[in-house]
Amino acid sequence: MPGTTMGRILAALMAGAILAGPAAAQAPGGAPPLSRVPADQVPLPPPRPEESKEPVAKEPASKESAVKDAVPKETDKDTPVPEPTPLPPERPADLPSGPAPTPATLVPDDTACLRRLERLGVKAESVAPLADGLCGAAKPLRVTVLPDGVPLSPAATLTCVAAEALGRWSTEVRVIAERTLSTVPKTVQIGGSYECRGQNHDPSAKLSEHAYANGVDVMGFTFEGRAPVMVGAVREGTPEAAFENAVRARACGFFRTVLGPGSDAAHANHLHLDERERNAGHRLCQ
Repeated sequence: MPGTTMGRILAALMAGAILAGPAAAQAPGGAPPLSRVPADQVPLPPPRPEESKEPVAKEPASKESAVKDAVPKETDKDTPVPEPTPLPPERPADLPSGPAPTPATLVPDDTACLRRLERLGVKAESVAPLADGLCGAAKPLRVTVLPDGVPLSPAATLTCVAAEALGRWSTEVRVIAERTLSTVPKTVQIGGSYECRGQNHDPSAKLSEHAYANGVDVMGFTFEGRAPVMVGAVREGTPEAAFENAVRARACGFFRTVLGPGSDAAHANHLHLDERERNAGHRLCQ
């Protein structure tokens, strides 16, 4: 039939069927193409689960918020607020560092003192510094002769200050001896000077001034033509007792500490004389 009228009709019908195929697939009952759906009617995808979300990085706090955080929040008025712990005072810039000087380490400027010793007639020579633990003296002297040529028996190791006090006191002793005994001292008997020990020879006591060459023990005096006067060995009411009492009392004018018979048992037979410094220049004379 090709080429016939019937054939041409059949061919036209078949071509129309082919062209109507896709339209028939979009016939009523099927979804229209998306390109033809209005935008506000396009279906959205389901919401994303929370756990699948990535953490959002926090932005750094601004200066204003940091200042606000630093300001303490107001607290309840009834809640006690602890007081801040006070800080120690600042160390003065001119405060010396290291351990404080002690009588044993203090280096005195005794230039003037040595000149006074020479004028008094005291014979003394410098010896090596003394150092024994906390005991010692930076510039000790070996004193052999007091004014008016009165020797010490034996020689004493003293600081210049103590030597000067001993020399000046000895001039008063000479005057008192002339008045009470009608003679002058020949020697001054020394029981001890520098010695590293505690007070009253007690090792648990505070260091004695002997430990700094700043004290001397006088045991008595010898005289030309008469018996010695030993401290604590005289009878009351005698010239010797008057001499001892007078020289002991006068010693307080030259030494800061004067102990002797009656002070305690440790000083029953000698005069302990030293230059211990005390507050407000206090002296101990017993």
